[in-house]
Amino acid sequence: MSAVATQPETVRHEAVEPVATVEGFSLSLVRDGARTEVLHDVDLVIRPGEVLGLVGESGSGKSVLALSLLGLLPQASRPQSTGTVSVTGVDMVAADEATRRRVRRDALGAIFQDPMTSLNPTMRVGRQLREVTHDDDESVRLLETVGVRDATLRLRVYPHELSGGLRQRVMAAIAVAGRPRLVVADEPTTALDVTVQAQLLDLLRELRDDFGCSVLLITHDLAVADQIADRLAVMYRGELVEVGPAAQVVRAPQHDYTRSLLASRLSLGSPRDERFAAPGADAPAAVVVEGARREFGTRRRGQTVAAVDGVDLRIAAGEALAVVGESGSGKSTLLRMIAGLDRPTSGTVEVVGGGGAQMVFQDAGSSLTPWLTVGETLAERLRGRRLPRADVRARVEDALAVVGLGPEVARARPAQLSGGQRQRVALARATIVPPSVLLCDEPTSALDAALAKSVLALIRDLRARFGMTVVFVTHDLAVARLMGDRIAVMSAGRVVEVGPPDQVIDDPQHDYTRSLLAAVPELVGRTEGAA
Repeated sequence: MSAVATQPETVRHEAVEPVATVEGFSLSLVRDGARTEVLHDVDLVIRPGEVLGLVGESGSGKSVLALSLLGLLPQASRPQSTGTVSVTGVDMVAADEATRRRVRRDALGAIFQDPMTSLNPTMRVGRQLREVTHDDDESVRLLETVGVRDATLRLRVYPHELSGGLRQRVMAAIAVAGRPRLVVADEPTTALDVTVQAQLLDLLRELRDDFGCSVLLITHDLAVADQIADRLAVMYRGELVEVGPAAQVVRAPQHDYTRSLLASRLSLGSPRDERFAAPGADAPAAVVVEGARREFGTRRRGQTVAAVDGVDLRIAAGEALAVVGESGSGKSTLLRMIAGLDRPTSGTVEVVGGGGAQMVFQDAGSSLTPWLTVGETLAERLRGRRLPRADVRARVEDALAVVGLGPEVARARPAQLSGGQRQRVALARATIVPPSVLLCDEPTSALDAALAKSVLALIRDLRARFGMTVVFVTHDLAVARLMGDRIAVMSAGRVVEVGPPDQVIDDPQHDYTRSLLAAVPELVGRTEGAA
């Protein structure tokens, strides 16, 4: 397969022996009883000491290629392949398991999107590190190398006691413990706030500089890859369609799909929806938060931590408030108190009006009951209305149609749906009985740019259709600017700045807001007027 490239992607043109080569690799897997080709005639070279960014939308084949390089293809899917995937000269698809395990131990490291699914929740961090370092002093040194403060203390904690950013750093420490030749980082920044994301990208660059390893950075965000990648490879429907130096791919993309990826990405300059205007000062309130404080106990007896610390907010009926801040700033705790899923330790949180609040979560897959069909899930919201069965079916189909899904989706279970479809089902469940307040907790953070854009447009359409108040929590300032009539910035449990989006973005008043803006990844290779 011939991707658009600025230089040949074959081994014979390399001045030094590559760390990994993929040659003529095609792969098919069995999914839902049918065999499907997921990679087609892929050719790729990863050079010593380079950072290669692999970008593409969900389902393009990026993660399957990563699993092939790691020798971890799911055998239950009965993989069939042609071509080769070699790491340090070993074919990671054709070799026996003992050989693949040796290469993973000696030459490979991996950092996955969700470290909670990769770290053992029942083992302390120190024990997990000791399995690869065999020495606590070396574990501490590695943690310090990847930027973990108080590294000795961190050895004694469990993964769930660390923030998302710290868990990623622990994964990075484990990944480089064996001084690997190649680190495969599969969507490591997805769902991280911009400050932690910037730190993790710096960390990957430092791993290359300090340990001399190559890095394969897999992401759906071109701007993230552009921050640190030497070269970019663009994948679409299982094929590599463009490969070249990062600045050139971003500045002068050659393939239509690369151009569409660039066009679908939201930025701080994306146009806002003109259907909505900020409510007047005399508009009635939909949510009133006064002096809200939420404390949680710690392992040390008698000590507490304030996740939300004296928040005052008044959100008008029909208004959309976007709440931004880094991990641990108190955003989600505030949202849970508005939803009634948690109570303030002191102060008050009130939802005004009879429609109540409904919440849409970051991971729709986890929030939908896996053994219920979509139709059964939506029908549960109508149970108290004692409607005839035919009316329930009609209401379910109407709710699905509003979010752009066909009636056949009612018969599916969550596992049979894509991430974007599951998020649309979650929105249908929340709005089948329209609430007064729709609460959205990072609903697009794990979606690729095109899917995220469509879900954000859907939420705005639902707001216009039902006249709902929306409270939208996000770590993405570009999304906050698009979705909110006002932006509230949270830090250390407090709201440090509130104002109209353009005011907060263009003239931030608080140092923390300025630091968030400084960490936003931009396409540095991009020039005005590029296609």
